[in-house]
Order: sequence, then C-alpha cells, then structure tokens
Amino acid sequence: MSVLGNIMGAVFGHGSAATAAPAAAPAQVSTSPKAAPTAPEARGSASPTAAPAVAKAQTIDVAAIVDKAATSKGEKLAWRTSIVDLMKALGLDSSLAARKELAKELHYTGNMDDSAAMNVWLHKQVMSKLAENGGKVPADLLKSS
Repeated sequence: MSVLGNIMGAVFGHGSAATAAPAAAPAQVSTSPKAAPTAPEARGSASPTAAPAVAKAQTIDVAAIVDKAATSKGEKLAWRTSIVDLMKALGLDSSLAARKELAKELHYTGNMDDSAAMNVWLHKQVMSKLAENGGKVPADLLKSS
C-alpha cells in the first residue's frame, strides 16, 4: 500500500469504530431488514433531510482521531504542524525514506534534500487529501502560508 494510503487507512480506520461506523450505517441500513422503519421516514420527510444526514455521517473528525492516537503514544507529538509527528501518532514509518516516498506519491517538485521545506509541503498536502476524502480537518491546518 502507498504511504498516503497508509495514512488514510490509519485515520479512517481508527474512526471506523467510533466515527466511521455511522458512515457505514446508511449503506447497511438500506440493505438490511431493519431499514424498513427508517427508509419510509426518510422518504416521508423528503430527500433533503436524508442527504445531509448521510453527508454528515460520512465526515470523519481527523483532529479527534489523531489527538487520541497521539495521546496513546505516550510522548508529546506536534502532529498539527509536523508530518513526522503525524506519521508517528498514526503508528507509521516517519523515516526520511518514507517521507520521500510520500513526496513522490504526491508529486512534490521541490528539492527532496531540503527536508524541512518538503515536510511542510507534505503536511499541507496530507491535510488537504484527508479533507478531500471525507475528513473534517481544522481550517487552520488547511490554510497555506
């Protein structure tokens, strides 16, 4: 699996028990016999009510998941600003080689020997990718500087 895929899996996988389960529920509800009581309610209250519920259920709170993961590591991790700490919090390889692989995956065009600049760029890209794929990422982590 790709490095970005591992990051996405770690974030969305950790959320599967607490946060992503509601996202799976609408798909499961529509196919299960238990869906009968909720399906007419959704139809009776019109699609606009059902659509926001599904969209809201699919949003994963990235900060909550990574904060919890970081706390469980027993060390202070500044994952909100550091790609290295983000990867450590998620239990992933944060080595320079892994970050260079991530940079290749994300089509980094800068100098990979300037790891500080690359790391800042990687962090912003990963936050953006998480947001694009259903993650609720704090706005200050998505701003470019």
